[in-house]
Amino acid sequence: MKNPKNIMVCVTQQKTCERLIKRGAELRDEFDGELFVIHVAKEGWNFLGKTKEGDALEYLFQKSKSYGANLTVVRSQDVLETLKDLTEKHNIDTIVLGESQENSEENNIVSKLGKRLRDEIGFEIVPVKIKKKVV
Repeated sequence: MKNPKNIMVCVTQQKTCERLIKRGAELRDEFDGELFVIHVAKEGWNFLGKTKEGDALEYLFQKSKSYGANLTVVRSQDVLETLKDLTEKHNIDTIVLGESQENSEENNIVSKLGKRLRDEIGFEIVPVKIKKKVV
């Protein structure tokens, strides 16, 4: 019997969140854990970078619900500290993130967050899907 593992999916922009939630659901099913979808917005910023926050939040809620995930949306001055707190609160084993466009170590969210978390927490990085050119 496998040990259940809790999965946290960090989402930012609604257009890319479904592939992350889907991957989180696959991991949750594989390890019999719970799935938590988290969006932390910096205080003063629009959620999901959209002016139509209601539509964006409804989309995120529906996608999370369709994969059987718990959704948490929070505003915070310190996004990384809030994510750390949520990993502890929900006993998270693996964090699913989209591939960062930031190559430098000091600006990469995985590097920054990883330094704040306990060593046992793993990361699953979902690559950006590249659309193939039709010739």
